Amino acid sequence: MSNNNRNFTSKIDYGLLFIIFLLFVMSCLAIYSAQTTGQYGENFVVKQIMWYVVGLTIAFLIMTLDADQLKKMSWYLYGLGLLLLLGLIVAPEGLAPVINGAKSWYKLPGLGSIQPSEMMKVFLIMALSALIQNHHAKHRIRTMQTDFILLMKIGLTTGAPLMLVMQQPDLGTSLVMIAIMIGMIFVSGITWRILLPMFGGGLLLVGTIFYLVVWHPDIMEKYFHVKQYQFGRIYAWLDPYNYTSSEGYQLIKSLLAIGSGTTSGKGFGNKEVYLPEGHTDFIFAVIGEEYGFFGASAVIILFFMLIYNMTKIGLETKNEYNTYICVGVICMLTFHVFENIGMTIGLLPITGIPLPFLSYGGSSLLGNMMAIGLIFSIRYHHRKYMFST
Repeated sequence: MSNNNRNFTSKIDYGLLFIIFLLFVMSCLAIYSAQTTGQYGENFVVKQIMWYVVGLTIAFLIMTLDADQLKKMSWYLYGLGLLLLLGLIVAPEGLAPVINGAKSWYKLPGLGSIQPSEMMKVFLIMALSALIQNHHAKHRIRTMQTDFILLMKIGLTTGAPLMLVMQQPDLGTSLVMIAIMIGMIFVSGITWRILLPMFGGGLLLVGTIFYLVVWHPDIMEKYFHVKQYQFGRIYAWLDPYNYTSSEGYQLIKSLLAIGSGTTSGKGFGNKEVYLPEGHTDFIFAVIGEEYGFFGASAVIILFFMLIYNMTKIGLETKNEYNTYICVGVICMLTFHVFENIGMTIGLLPITGIPLPFLSYGGSSLLGNMMAIGLIFSIRYHHRKYMFST
């Protein structure tokens, strides 16, 4: 083996790669089991393996780029993502079909469907990281005014793709973008004198809306022209057994599947509960039924290890841009995990967010692999210096 090859392989984060491998194995087993029931006529496991190969290839290509190269590409990729999202608005039905009431995908012959919003989340992380670092480099002396300007920059940069995604409509991805923005704001160094009233007011507004939706929907309909049926998912989340034939059906089946798995599960391939879309958004329920509490706990532990490794990398890096990248990726994946698992066990409303690296979906997997590629890049180009703490 040449010195170049030896240097290349020695810089790869094999701990992180092993976690991804374990998630890959678990994903294939769960998808294989999920596709044996229902109306599916295609092999999703083969497709998932193909997307994993493509995603890992992209991740390793990103890994070879250092922070300066990635930073230079940030705004170009951000602009490309906006163009792709804008294209969905004007694209004909043949190129961008409406699926489940949302126009979120490009249909590519021979490749399947590509969802640009999944890649846009990663481009947004890169753009916000570059924006915050450039702002701090320009404003060495921070004041209330400079912090407020930074807050406006972050809001506008997030707002552009957020509005395009909400227009599709895609609530799940919109919430992920908001989670990324909030995480980046917290680590950007903006003073709490600005953040405390802003987030306090936001929480008060959300709480007031939730109160009106649940207990006084007539006020929402009278003054805000919002119909009660538009909050069906919230009502079904709070009381699914009164919506067994509509919005509550999926949640009831998910709870039944996970509950019937008990401690050790029913075993591989022994699922008995019919769960629509079990191979995508509700893959955790399939794992819970077949492997029980132990299997579900193993999934959560793997994600904890993944987040822990990324947090460690973010703390070790000496590059400010890399730190913000780590924060953005951690916020994105953590929100995905909490929301997906939360909605399958009834703790959170159903929003259609997939479970990272486990749910079937080419676009979702590619987006997550791009994010992991950024983390691999930070580790690959990290250097330890004498006397560093």
